[in-house]
Amino acid sequence: MTPEPTPPSTSSASPGPTSDAAPREQVPNPLSHLLDVLRLERVGDGDGSAADPEHFRGESVHQPTGRVYGGQVLAQAVLAAGRTVPEGRLPHSLHGYFLRPGGLDVPIDFAVERLRDGRSFSARRTHAIQHGKPILSMIASFQEDQGGIEHSSPMPDAPAPEEVPSALDVLGGIDHPIARFWSHHSAFELRHVGGSLYLGPDHAPKDHQMVWMRARGDVGDDQLLHRALMAYACDQVMLEPILRQSGTSWVTPDLSIASLDHAMWWHRDARVDDWLLYVQSASSAQGGRGLGAARVFAQDGTLVASIAQEGMVRLPAL
Repeated sequence: MTPEPTPPSTSSASPGPTSDAAPREQVPNPLSHLLDVLRLERVGDGDGSAADPEHFRGESVHQPTGRVYGGQVLAQAVLAAGRTVPEGRLPHSLHGYFLRPGGLDVPIDFAVERLRDGRSFSARRTHAIQHGKPILSMIASFQEDQGGIEHSSPMPDAPAPEEVPSALDVLGGIDHPIARFWSHHSAFELRHVGGSLYLGPDHAPKDHQMVWMRARGDVGDDQLLHRALMAYACDQVMLEPILRQSGTSWVTPDLSIASLDHAMWWHRDARVDDWLLYVQSASSAQGGRGLGAARVFAQDGTLVASIAQEGMVRLPAL
């Protein structure tokens, strides 16, 4: 079943007409709220087998569409799996499928199977479950810190994040729930090099873009949490190059877009509360689907992660 769209992978919700009015409600600290949501509760004492997995439970961040954001479920699944591996092993890769839309009305249960614990690597399968059915299925691999060959592709030239307009600069004066979500309620600050797709399409369509991204506050030093938060954040932008190439945007009427599957490789330690540059591309779009890819660089130019995601991208005229 194709999952329904989740923000920022959203459908036809439009920021609406511009307004000089600031958001009326008192906005809580969105990063603190997200970190609270990512503190999973252990429920039950399973042995980690397929018949008796280990169980964790988590809540969800509010979304203006009323559906769970896929990046949140992905991050929670990484954290649940990470709670079951030997100390000192961090995730280096994940492969996951979004199976159903998630709702905000009930908690999400995470069932973790211990597939293997070797001398250096551990593998875990995690299912995120609501109403007795999986909404995400993920396998992740964890590794001890080890030496080896060192190579990193160079970061392309990009303006410094301080030179790029933020979502708050673009949307801060618009009095609409979606605009307020992007500009004030998001736990991450996004800065699109060359302009965003919030209010309209790229005037020079292209199959690539660059985005600076950073958490809106200190996250601490837990590297497992930083890697989970990177998975959380990237789902906001992974399919944007497909929209950019097709001359569409987040406000295109009746756009329907949703993550289908997600693969991620963490190469090195990174901090999401420092600026990270997402260098993105879209190699193909066809059959109502599109493939997005990203290389993630620390501000010093070090490649810290690589990501790929296929998504459903549907327009009423296509």
